[in-house]
Amino acid sequence: MSGAGEGPGEGTGLIPGLGDVPRAPAEEPAAKARPKPKAKPKPARKGARRPAESLPVARVAVDMSLPHLDRPFDYLVPVELDGRTVPGCRVRVRFAGQLVDGLVLERVAESDHEGRLSYLERVTSSEPVLGTEVAALAREVADRYAGTFADVLRLAIPPRHARVEAEEPPERAEGAEGAVAGLEKGPGPWAEYPAGPSFLKALGEGRAPRAVWTALPGPGWRAAIARAVAVALAGGRGALVVMADGRDVARMDEALAAELGEGRHVALTAELGPAERYRRWLAVRRGTVRVAVGTRAAMFAPVEDLGLVVLWDDGDDVHAEPHAPYPHPREVLALRAHRARAGALIGGFTRTTEATQLVETGWAHALAADRLRVRAVMPRVRPAGDDAELARDGAARTARLTHLAFQTARQALEHGPVLVQVPRRGYLPGLACGRCRTPARCGACQGPLSMTSAHAAPYCRWCGRIAGDWNCPECGFLHVRAVVVGARRTAEELGRAFPGVPVRTSGREAVLERIDDERALVVATPGAEPAAERGGGYAAALLLDGWVLLGRADLRAGEETLRRWMNAAALVRPAAPVVVAADGALAPVQALVRWDPVTYAERELDERREVGFPPAARMASLTGTPAAIREFLSGARLPEGAEVLGPVPAGDKERALVRVPRPAGQALAKALREAQGVRSARKAPESVRVQIDPLELI
Repeated sequence: MSGAGEGPGEGTGLIPGLGDVPRAPAEEPAAKARPKPKAKPKPARKGARRPAESLPVARVAVDMSLPHLDRPFDYLVPVELDGRTVPGCRVRVRFAGQLVDGLVLERVAESDHEGRLSYLERVTSSEPVLGTEVAALAREVADRYAGTFADVLRLAIPPRHARVEAEEPPERAEGAEGAVAGLEKGPGPWAEYPAGPSFLKALGEGRAPRAVWTALPGPGWRAAIARAVAVALAGGRGALVVMADGRDVARMDEALAAELGEGRHVALTAELGPAERYRRWLAVRRGTVRVAVGTRAAMFAPVEDLGLVVLWDDGDDVHAEPHAPYPHPREVLALRAHRARAGALIGGFTRTTEATQLVETGWAHALAADRLRVRAVMPRVRPAGDDAELARDGAARTARLTHLAFQTARQALEHGPVLVQVPRRGYLPGLACGRCRTPARCGACQGPLSMTSAHAAPYCRWCGRIAGDWNCPECGFLHVRAVVVGARRTAEELGRAFPGVPVRTSGREAVLERIDDERALVVATPGAEPAAERGGGYAAALLLDGWVLLGRADLRAGEETLRRWMNAAALVRPAAPVVVAADGALAPVQALVRWDPVTYAERELDERREVGFPPAARMASLTGTPAAIREFLSGARLPEGAEVLGPVPAGDKERALVRVPRPAGQALAKALREAQGVRSARKAPESVRVQIDPLELI
């Protein structure tokens, strides 16, 4: 594994797996205006403001999200602000008659602008919050996602707190005693993976190994990440770790403190509050600490001399950024690793199709334990029954459990807590075959089918076509059924079925962090399962209502279901029983039983490639009023081979999908950016939301 994944795409400017993203030079923070005859600052009148003598022009990224103005603008630096106007600082400028915020990208001797330049109004703060690396990254992310530079900077740079900036900065943490000790202690948890030691060796030597890591079940993954961070730090480079939620960040924070020692890293989460988060972010920006862990916003953290990026559980939908231009941490961290020639580690108990594509293209290498080790620590999974068995079984009628699930829970409760995972409410209803429950899909575009009422014909959520003649491709059945929505099992029902056993709940209203090694039933929704590490894990797990997850009208339903099941099953003790309420013949269930997410992801990617689904293809979602969508599509110069699906109703608006082959992804993003720019310049009254590679396509 030594040197694995280093430098593919050299000389092409492309990132394999990401496929269509040109690598911009790190020293080019933003696109410049079209070259014009250069004009030097005009002499000032007596009593007027005078420009600085050296580098009098500041190139400013103005905080404006209008697509047709997505470029830097030049301003004169007055002599009185000369010393405070540094690249990366915050300023106020007059733009279109208004005072707006901006960030100085660079100072130059001359401007390309032909006319008279305005002066900077004031320097809000001389703290250089925007560095060259993050500025170049922001431009690349904006181009990739058909967004604007200003929108990306809002995600990358937290709001200013003047009091925090004025505080005496802490001393820089020199040396890395904890990291060096970690390096001397050997590979630690990575010894369980054949390629683990060579991955660490490459990191320690300052190279750029990149791996997609399938972690063994259990809590050891946090110590493994901490050891990799320690090795990168001992090699003289920084590290950035991105987790899905604050609970994972808190646990990773503990693991890093144990490995590195106190004061050598910071945790960045929204729960800290604006002032404390800005204080910690400044510590990273100033180079006081060189390791940061946080949620998705931390993907832009300005870590000095970045040598390792880590993303855990990249398939979690919490990673999806809800604000424009909707970048995903997996893509952003891959870009950062490529630009900085840093190592990359994308890990989880399962593997996404996107991560699988990174492996197939050679951008990253697979990192997994051998099958003998996997079998030694994996749980023993058994599928259990369907609706008919629930109706026949007496125990099931009491607690809505199959007989196997009921007996497994009763026996395991003698040895410790039992986890009961139930799907959370709120899923959109999908359609499936009324006989074999194969998800119903459109014959034209393979999109999910839906119905507006029990008497209406099914229609496609993607292209809008009526599917009145649908028949099941598996069994030939002509009728569909709605998949059950939500979970009806409650803690009270389980309490009646298991009298005297404490029942604890963890979900949206209240999430438990940990539980003791006590006899209890723990009912949790996916992602809210508390840790039970004191006794080595749960004594058993019941994964209920599998059809609610598998029957969702979502391209990723099978992949997401397997991810949630395996994340829950990874919390049980080695060889402990896990019962999943789903048909054992289904591919996700078989992958869970064998504990083989890699084969499932590879097959899923092959199937998507055959029908042109992401990530094998690039897709863009356009959401707006019918008139706005029509105007947008009529003016967009889409690349050759682009396929428009829809539009179809999306609430009170409509949505259209544009699909192109993956190599045309960059051309698609450029076309959509240009179309947005034209509509912005014309002051179109109705906006169109553009989202590249959205997580959900329904």
